[in-house]
Amino acid sequence: MDHNGGLLSSFNFAHMELEYYACCLSPVCYKNTAHLDLDLCSYRNFCMTHSFAVVVICDTLQMEAVKPSAVTPSKSKWIRSLSKVLHLHTATAGIVPDDGVQKVKSKDTEEWNDSKTAKRLSKKFDSLHDEELERKVALEALIAKIFATVSAIKAGYAQLQHAQSPYDAEGIQAADQLIVTDLKKLSELKQCFLKKQYDPSPEHTMILADIQEQKSLSKTFEIMGKKLESQLKLKESEIIFLREKLDESNKHNRLLEKTLNQSGQLFVLDKLQLSSLTPSNFSTVLGQTVKSIRSFVRLMLDEMKSADWDINAATSSIEQGVVYWKADDKCFTFESFICREMFKAFHHPYFSLYGNSVSEGKRRPQVFFDRFMEMKSVKVREYLAVKPKSTFAKFCRTKYLQVVHPRMESSFFGNLSNRDMVNSYQFPDTMFFSLFTEMAKRVWLLHCLAFAFEPEASIFQISKGCRFSEVYMESVAEEAFLSSESEPRVAFTVVPGFRIHKTVIQAQVYLSQLKTRLENHVCMYVRYSLGCHSIDSCFHIMLVLCY
Repeated sequence: MDHNGGLLSSFNFAHMELEYYACCLSPVCYKNTAHLDLDLCSYRNFCMTHSFAVVVICDTLQMEAVKPSAVTPSKSKWIRSLSKVLHLHTATAGIVPDDGVQKVKSKDTEEWNDSKTAKRLSKKFDSLHDEELERKVALEALIAKIFATVSAIKAGYAQLQHAQSPYDAEGIQAADQLIVTDLKKLSELKQCFLKKQYDPSPEHTMILADIQEQKSLSKTFEIMGKKLESQLKLKESEIIFLREKLDESNKHNRLLEKTLNQSGQLFVLDKLQLSSLTPSNFSTVLGQTVKSIRSFVRLMLDEMKSADWDINAATSSIEQGVVYWKADDKCFTFESFICREMFKAFHHPYFSLYGNSVSEGKRRPQVFFDRFMEMKSVKVREYLAVKPKSTFAKFCRTKYLQVVHPRMESSFFGNLSNRDMVNSYQFPDTMFFSLFTEMAKRVWLLHCLAFAFEPEASIFQISKGCRFSEVYMESVAEEAFLSSESEPRVAFTVVPGFRIHKTVIQAQVYLSQLKTRLENHVCMYVRYSLGCHSIDSCFHIMLVLCY
């Protein structure tokens, strides 16, 4: 009785408290008990404090086999509900009633739960990673298709350009259709990107896109190659056209040169009077004479090369001990030789063709001036054909035999027929002899003009080894002044100089570092009169004096 009474007392006490808390925590009654300072935390504390007693009470009541009449139906129902709630709470808190002792879950169970959770999370993360990777691969496949489409558009545009020149209507239409189709594909790819409609097999798509891109690039390069080939053909046709124009220009230039050699710039002297004769007029004729000499030298060098002459040996035989700045400068040596031969006896009236038997009447300046005005406009070939025994014809014969050596003529033409004809006052109709007679005409005119001055002009050349002087000399090689090793000296005179009254027309010289240099010498310039009789003194007017 006491035992049951104690249990009932405990039960009643627990019942009262539980009923109070249940009433307070009930969703229905919670609003009506808002004045009470109770919450779930109070309920949780209560359960933790009285759970053991309530469980014991419930178990005891079950063991006692209490009669249904002993407990009212409502209380019995409430006790069962409360028992379920308490069992649920204790299971959630990890506490189970076992002989009145609370037990905690074992570490093995916790580790097992942690491992299981980790595996579950790992699987979840792997699944998310796979999804992200698939999305990236699909996006790369879409980008590859975009690049392939852009390459196709580029190829179509190149095809369109190629079809425009030369104009190809069908090619333009086909290229335009390809460009429109590829632009539509590009628009479709944009919509796929916005709607995230990616390709289900991205690897296969990427390979196909790469193949398409390479095909488009190959097509572009092929079109560019065709375009370059057409441009090359166009350039080749332009080259052929320009070559034809060049040939025509060269022919025209040769014709003009021939005409110039025949008349030159002497037409400006048509109204020249003896009283108005100036050194400038003489300088003009001298310039034309030098041009004619150089034309003949070029022809002679071409003939020498065609005949396999040793140019170096020929140069050394004319001027020895000369160091040339350039290989092409050796032409000045031949020019010097021609000038030396053509201007020999220049200071004698009529080049001393008549010796000293020239009358005073023929030595007058007016006579030489009239000969100059007569000869300057005539054609040499016609003049020689009409007057083969004239003074000028004799001059041409004499100078040809002096300038053109028999061995030279034989090597050039294989025989001496030209020489034999000239020697008998029969003048051959060849290019070589025509240029020679044009050169001879210029020298003859210069000679006549020199004797037309009063007093007559003087001629001079520069001795080998002299220092350069700008007053009397003009260098034909500008490279001589670029050398800083030592002061260059005169190697030889190319074109002689002239002096008319107080005017000096400079001699053209070649400056070089001589192999055997004349040291401690100074050149003295001496005026030389055309009336001298010695040809050697004419060409050696430079006296070399020691200090």
